[in-house]
Formats: sequence, C-alpha cells, structure tokens
Amino acid sequence: MVNALKLILVAVALLLAGCGPGNDQNATGGKVVGATASRDVPNYQNVSVYDLAGAGENRLVLDVREPWEYAQGHVPGSVLIPLGQLAARVGELPQDTPLYVICRSGNRSVTASELLIAAGKRDVRNVEGGMIAWQRAGLPMSR
Repeated sequence: MVNALKLILVAVALLLAGCGPGNDQNATGGKVVGATASRDVPNYQNVSVYDLAGAGENRLVLDVREPWEYAQGHVPGSVLIPLGQLAARVGELPQDTPLYVICRSGNRSVTASELLIAAGKRDVRNVEGGMIAWQRAGLPMSR
C-alpha cells in the first residue's frame, strides 16, 4: 500500500511538472535519462521505432495512451495501460523483460518510463516519436 502511494505521488509530481498527456514533446534529445544522474540507479533508454520493430519477441510493448487512441491503431501485440492507471498497475508488468513504452508522440511515454524506473523496473525503453513516428515509418499497426 505504501509503495503504491509513493508511485501515485511520483506520477502526480511528474504531471504537475508539465509532463502530462497534453504536452507531447520529448526534450531528452536521445540521451539516456532517468530518475537520477547516479550510475547506481537504472535509467531508461530512448530508442527509435526501428529499434522497437527489430526487437524480436522477447519484449513487451506498453502503450500508455487512452483506450480510444489505442483503438485507432497500435503496435501489434502491445499492452494498453493508460498513463493515469500505470502507478496502480505497475505490478502487472514483468521484471525481466525489456519494456518498450510508447504513446502518441513520445511525451507520455517519458513520464511512464520515469515512473517505471522509480518503481524498480530495470530495462525500460522510451520509443521516441511514439505512434506518430511508427505510422510515418510505415510499420504495421493493429486495430
């Protein structure tokens, strides 16, 4: 219960800092970023849609958009957990599988990646450009 409350507080703090669904720009410039600058703390990695497309099957694609967005088209095999529900549902995600986090354009996925790292997930990868980049690259989508 205490851990869930901590995750919710982290999510609220990130949303208040301007990382919410309405601000879909990724300002990380492709750097490896994360919860802190310490080498002892795992960070998430920014990856391209091509990295995700070539990742093989030993991975989980986490879509953090809203259900209506997901219904319009998503990465085949992706799992939908909207950003607003992620803190409460982080325990549903595997620990030893690379997590590729995607949203519409890359901003909500940054927030989600930070939340996942704070929750102890070790291999988190933010998909830069999100579904907009996925579509522009002509990669397959499911509906």
